[in-house]
Amino acid sequence: MNRRGIREQVFKLLFRAEFNTPDQMEEQARFFFDSGDFTATPADEKAIIEKTRKIMDKIPELDQMIGSGLKGWRLDRVGKVELAILRLAVYEICFDDDVPAGAAINEAVELAKKFGQDNAGQFVNGVLAQFAAEK
Repeated sequence: MNRRGIREQVFKLLFRAEFNTPDQMEEQARFFFDSGDFTATPADEKAIIEKTRKIMDKIPELDQMIGSGLKGWRLDRVGKVELAILRLAVYEICFDDDVPAGAAINEAVELAKKFGQDNAGQFVNGVLAQFAAEK
């Protein structure tokens, strides 16, 4: 699976974290990989789980960063899909040296267009632009 595929699966697993407790996420990951919705090698599964855990460990910090960047919005008003995408992208921009900021933003915008509400791509791009400028 390529980076884009892994990123999409991380997003989907992060989205589940919105509706489950951290204790339930191990079971959710099993359901996720057993669903048959996609094919992943053991190495892909490991990469998806590791990245998801790293992001989940930083959710309070990521949410604070995202919240401080929202202009005229509160974090609790951001849709769950868009929030999961923003968490993933901000993590990649600020904490993952293997992902260039521009790539993280482009991939986040594509995820938002595919899974988010109308204009989600523009919203995500606008929020993330400041993180790239700071990096």
